[in-house]
Amino acid sequence: MKNLFFYDTEIGRIAMAENGEGITDLCFEGAPVPRDAKVLETQLLRQAAEEVREYLAGRRKKFTVAVFPSGTDFQRRVWKCLCDIPYGETRSYKEIAESAGSPKGFRAVGMANNRNPIPIIIPCHRVIGADGSLVGYGGGMELKVRLLELEKQAL
Repeated sequence: MKNLFFYDTEIGRIAMAENGEGITDLCFEGAPVPRDAKVLETQLLRQAAEEVREYLAGRRKKFTVAVFPSGTDFQRRVWKCLCDIPYGETRSYKEIAESAGSPKGFRAVGMANNRNPIPIIIPCHRVIGADGSLVGYGGGMELKVRLLELEKQAL
C-alpha cells in the first residue's frame, strides 16, 4: 500500500507517493496520481518534499531521499544513469543509452525518460538531444528550461 500526499511548491502543486521503502511517484499538478494510495503524510514524504523545495530554491544539488521506482530492468538502469548526471550538466539520449549498456537504444532511453515516475528527483530534465536541443519533458518544456536554468545559476 502506498501513501500519498500533496505539497505546494514554487512550480505548483505536486503529489508524491511512497511505499515504505522509498519514493515511488512524483506527479506534477494535473497529472494522474497513483490510485492505489492512501492520503497520508509520512516522514519519508516530508523528507522528499523538503528536499524538492530546497532543490527548487537552489539550495540542494543532490537528493538523499530513498527512491523506489517501478519499471523494467532497462528502465531502472536508465533511471540510475540519470541520477549519475552531475548537477548542472546534461547528457544526450545516446550517452545515456551507452551508459545503460544499450548503445543503440537511444529511442528506448527516450521512452524510459517518458515513463520516469519520479521526475526532478530522478533528473530526466538533464537529458537533451544529441545536437544540444531541448526535447520533451513530462512537466512541459517551460519547466524543463526552468530546472536547467536553476541548476546553471546555482553552480
